[in-house]
Amino acid sequence: MSTHASDPLAALGSLPGVADAVDSVRKAVDRVYGHRVMRRRSNEISSEAALRGARGSAALAGADWALEEVRRRTDFSADPEARTVGAALRLGAEAGQLLSIWRQSPLRVLARLHLVAAGDPGASVGRPRLDGESVDEPLIEAPVPAPAEVAGRLDGLAELIVAGGDAPALVTAAVVHGELLALRPFTSYNGLVARAAERIVLVGSGLDPKAICPAEVGHAEQGRAAYVAAFEGYLSGTPEGVGAWIAHCGRSVELGVRESTAVCEALQRGAA
Repeated sequence: MSTHASDPLAALGSLPGVADAVDSVRKAVDRVYGHRVMRRRSNEISSEAALRGARGSAALAGADWALEEVRRRTDFSADPEARTVGAALRLGAEAGQLLSIWRQSPLRVLARLHLVAAGDPGASVGRPRLDGESVDEPLIEAPVPAPAEVAGRLDGLAELIVAGGDAPALVTAAVVHGELLALRPFTSYNGLVARAAERIVLVGSGLDPKAICPAEVGHAEQGRAAYVAAFEGYLSGTPEGVGAWIAHCGRSVELGVRESTAVCEALQRGAA
């Protein structure tokens, strides 16, 4: 991400397709928030969205389990896939506890997210990786930036978040997500952390205050190939590529809205 505007994130709103994506997302979110079930059972919708979001994020990380298996399972330590699903579930539960800290100290939140995902206070957990430490991120094959570059770009991202600005929530969330994928600052679970951070921005910004629009569901529904292709557009740094990534993230939110709308309809019918 690079731009010389005084508010770099807000400037991204003029990229190709971004204004339409922002408008479409806002209308979709407003519709699900207006559903009659939301007035009485929003906590149930939020819980179900967290579960489905975790399942979607884990699927992108290579653990594509059926929703009912995620719901049923209690032991997430048996193998790498189980650990990935467990990490995604823990992040979904933790993200809501970090909203107030995010705007003041996003780097502290990212470190906490990695610690929660790893579930293991090892030497490389909860801090950016050092020279010589490898990265385990099976989905993203782009070259990994050196730790010094990671530190500088993380600081820059944190400054933008703390400063605030007029950028739409979708734009900020997509940039946070894209930068974390690009940097892969931790030795593991970077994709899960990036998607959890996207969720924190969407919820904390007020776009989705009840956390009922799981973008992770939409990312998974569009598929790993589309996710990687859109991310490569972000990585290119071109206006078209970055705009396409933001639009992809917007479509993911809309698909998350569709999922939660279906849950609302099921609850209304008494089928869930």
